[in-house]
Amino acid sequence: MSSFANQLDRLTREGELSEMLADQAVRCFACGHRCLIREGKRGICQVRFNRGGKLFAPYGYVAALQNDPIEKKPFFHVFPGANALTFGMLGCDFHCGYCQNWITSQALRDPASEVSARLIREIAPQELIEFAQSVNAAAVVSSYNEPLITSEWAVEIFKLAKRNGLLCAYVSNGNNTDEVMRYLAPYLDAYKVDLKCMRDGNYRKLGGVLQNTLDGIVRAKQAGLWVEVVTLVIPGFNDSTEELWDAAKFIAQVAPEIPWHVTAFHKDYKMTAPNNTDAQTLIRAAEIGREAGLKFIYVGNLPNQVGEYENTYCPACNHQLVKRRGYRIEEYQITSAGKCSKCGQKIPGLWSQEPVTARRNQAGQPFTLY
Repeated sequence: MSSFANQLDRLTREGELSEMLADQAVRCFACGHRCLIREGKRGICQVRFNRGGKLFAPYGYVAALQNDPIEKKPFFHVFPGANALTFGMLGCDFHCGYCQNWITSQALRDPASEVSARLIREIAPQELIEFAQSVNAAAVVSSYNEPLITSEWAVEIFKLAKRNGLLCAYVSNGNNTDEVMRYLAPYLDAYKVDLKCMRDGNYRKLGGVLQNTLDGIVRAKQAGLWVEVVTLVIPGFNDSTEELWDAAKFIAQVAPEIPWHVTAFHKDYKMTAPNNTDAQTLIRAAEIGREAGLKFIYVGNLPNQVGEYENTYCPACNHQLVKRRGYRIEEYQITSAGKCSKCGQKIPGLWSQEPVTARRNQAGQPFTLY
């Protein structure tokens, strides 16, 4: 075993998302792979492992910690203008060739990612929450690697975050299970899912199963969480009109108020062959989403190139409610009751009860879910 693996294995505790089986095997429920892990072996994610017939899961550190605009996650219907303290660990249950966070996500899978050992910082949940308060964060978000596989650690942080009035969110690939969602739901408010494509063959090339993610979106919605969905539009991979229609139609059938973000691919990690996605392709995707019945469609990663698709409009009267430029809020017209300031229509989302206009929210503000 490498010194890097030894270092990570030390930063673990016995996991709760598992069951013991015969012959010292365990079944892991953290993600949709539901790995059967025999003694001395690792799950697909590489960071959850069986030692002595018990499952051990990552605990007690971060490998990424940053205070971001919440729009960067992206959440557009969650406290616009707020700061989100975002933390991540190491490992992932997928192996996407275009991953922008591959240094952290592909730990123990890609030898080049071992440089992430230098990023590890041991920290206690209380320290993290105190830091969130010091940087005026209104939310605490688990991201950068796949948060599902580190859910025990996230729950320890979120328990304290909720006691201190902070909103809690996941930025996930959606490859969840009934067990992990029941475990998380009491401590989560919002859940962003990457819907990577609508062809199972391509999903399997990334390490996933399409139906698992589709089911994961439904589970998150049924759990009462605020859900937003992102599709990274990749030329030649998932940008056909038919496939974009399938994605938009599925989301609309789950709930037409779910925001759909279509974002621009740029060459990264192992995927350097396709061209970067242009604005017209993303606008076409947004128009498909509108035709499919979605009420809120956003085009990301290309500020000032996509017109109205950076902003939020009232679905009843088309009044501009939130004007954005990149991650910056320039105008804000949603009332403290979460309604359109012009016609009074309730706007789905998590909105501050103290509306902001191009300024950061304050930590601990109450919020209302519609």
